[in-house]
Amino acid sequence: MAKIVVTHGVVDVDNWLKGKAERAEAITGMGCTNVLDYVAQNGSKAIAISAETQDVDGVLAAMGSPSPEVADSMERHGVVPPLTVYIEK
Repeated sequence: MAKIVVTHGVVDVDNWLKGKAERAEAITGMGCTNVLDYVAQNGSKAIAISAETQDVDGVLAAMGSPSPEVADSMERHGVVPPLTVYIEK
């Protein structure tokens, strides 16, 4: 099982945090488990999400072409591209 970390900016951290359950459900739907959210200690609008997956390529493909539902939730949550993905090696 590999761990992935995704970082990006958000328009409003508090709004982004309100979407935690919906976001975890979407990420779990991509084949991930143990989804955790992180906010920047410095108070910036940078966030990170970590998760574990057995299918890194599948997760990367899903993130590269998000479903309309996931794209809508990203917009509602104030996600600011680009997304940077780190993979445990």
